[in-house]
Amino acid sequence: MIAVVITVTLTFTGFVVTYLNGLRLAQRQERLARVNRQLSEFYGPLFALAEANARTFAAFRQRHARPGGISPFADATPPTEEESAEWRLWVTAVFLPMLREMRELVVGRADLLLEPEMPTLLLELCAHAAGYEITAARWAQGDFSEHLSLVPFPGPELASYARRGFGELKLEQARLLGRTTATPQT
Repeated sequence: MIAVVITVTLTFTGFVVTYLNGLRLAQRQERLARVNRQLSEFYGPLFALAEANARTFAAFRQRHARPGGISPFADATPPTEEESAEWRLWVTAVFLPMLREMRELVVGRADLLLEPEMPTLLLELCAHAAGYEITAARWAQGDFSEHLSLVPFPGPELASYARRGFGELKLEQARLLGRTTATPQT
């Protein structure tokens, strides 16, 4: 009788341990799948777009700044028609398409955010993109009285946010894959 009780106890204990281990592995796989989605569908693209936007804008400023590195839109002297036309070209061909992609990520992939609520800087990004939509629409009608978005671009904050989120998720991904010596990817 004691042998039967021991056998049943060991069998039951083995079943419980196997079940709990399977549950833990399934939860780990689900977490890894979510982290991979966050990286591939939100933070990776946002990081790449924010970096591309920052580097392209820096190249524009370097090429088209006035003496002393001052933007034509920040100088006391208003921009010339040539400066304004060049800016409109860069906005419509380069900056606005990137802003639209970033806004689409925020709106379409908000379920992949690390935070429980939408960060203010992402709302500012969406508002900045919308502000340029109306400015570009005016340009299309021949009205060149405005050249900037109604809402400022949260550039440094956005770059920092995207870099931090991407780095944290790459570390989490490495941990879930059993790579403990991973360093943040930036």
